[in-house]
Amino acid sequence: MELAARYPCPASIGERFLTRYINYSIIWDLQFARLAVGKAQSKVRRRARNRNAMLSERQRWRGEIDRKNEAYYFTAHDWRAEESEITCSDDEGHREEESLPSSSSTFLSLSEKPDRGMALLDDYEMEELDYDSNPNHRSGYVAVLGKPNVGKSTLSNQMIGQKLSIVTDKPQTTRHRILGICSGPDYQMILYDTPGVIEKKMHKLDSLMMKNVKSASVNADCIIVVVDACRMPEKIDEVLEEGIGSLKGKLPTLLVLNKKDLIKPGEIAQKLQWYEKFTDADEVIPVSAKYGHGVVDVKEWILSKLPAGPAYYPKDIASEHPERFFVSEIVREKIFMQYRNEVPYACQVNVVSYKSRPMAKDFIQVEIVVEKNTQKIILIGKEGRALKLLATAARLDIEDFLQKKVYLEVEVKVKENWREDEALLKRYGYGGQIRVS
Repeated sequence: MELAARYPCPASIGERFLTRYINYSIIWDLQFARLAVGKAQSKVRRRARNRNAMLSERQRWRGEIDRKNEAYYFTAHDWRAEESEITCSDDEGHREEESLPSSSSTFLSLSEKPDRGMALLDDYEMEELDYDSNPNHRSGYVAVLGKPNVGKSTLSNQMIGQKLSIVTDKPQTTRHRILGICSGPDYQMILYDTPGVIEKKMHKLDSLMMKNVKSASVNADCIIVVVDACRMPEKIDEVLEEGIGSLKGKLPTLLVLNKKDLIKPGEIAQKLQWYEKFTDADEVIPVSAKYGHGVVDVKEWILSKLPAGPAYYPKDIASEHPERFFVSEIVREKIFMQYRNEVPYACQVNVVSYKSRPMAKDFIQVEIVVEKNTQKIILIGKEGRALKLLATAARLDIEDFLQKKVYLEVEVKVKENWREDEALLKRYGYGGQIRVS
């Protein structure tokens, strides 16, 4: 018994050898499995790096990649691809569907004057609304007209004292009628910066823009026509006909000869004489809107034409447009500055979501609508670099305008021939109303 226990039989040795062989086989199989898994993971990581699509944890809560139908986004720090139709969620985990202007959205009409009949307000309400009881107080509306790229927006910004209308070196940058308010102790002038007057209307969008130009003059107490001093002198009948129509000759009209800093003083005198002789303007004033030269003279002329009356708006505001409107305009300005040819003109910028968060950065989701997939590719750029550059530049300007930090997300979508869709154009604010909420 002792010998048998001390020296195991061949069967016992065979069983032990078989057990050890199986254990070694399992170990080797596990090692080969780990090696295979590691190679597969490395391959996946390489592919992800090549696509520049390594999603962070912050991004994954927004959704998954749909490679068949992808729309590109860029936040303030990185970019990603997600499904075209998405469900937005805030940082607290609440989810809500975001859609562009629905029937329940609130719109602001730009064709109606606010009630200036202050007789029904008592003294306390007059003081709260900052209305001046001075009988010499003047207030009224001014329509700023002119052909594309003559400096209408630059002049309006100078008179208001801050940048409200976007300014680029490309024509037809302004699409909407921008309402800016310039107030002083004894006056308030409301400026309508209008799109450039164009003869050939290529799209339905152009027709609606020109319709907005005419509607701006309906409420106007006087008209400013801006012309480019660098161009050959030409009559302003076309601008007046397109801008004020039947009101031509009935409203005080000032012709502003802009960009006088780019021509010689002798040329300025000659062009002043020409415009005074061959146009129906009541007065001609040369200015340099870029540097502010002559803007005071323009203000004085306007004040001499405005009727006496109380202010339309509180004196401490510069516009009645909502913040989301200016956010979309800033993004559109960056598109005009970064891209060329047809791409900027085929883009429509909409603020899909704007969430103010007291304890965190404001969340702003913006969509850029284009007409063709090729335009979408150009906007995104190689590996999303162009979109990243655009979003960064826009975010910095938005933060400067709002005086707060924001988290900006930009999406690119394709809607064929959106410039010909009248219903869609009205939803985008080209029907005389802009979205407030």
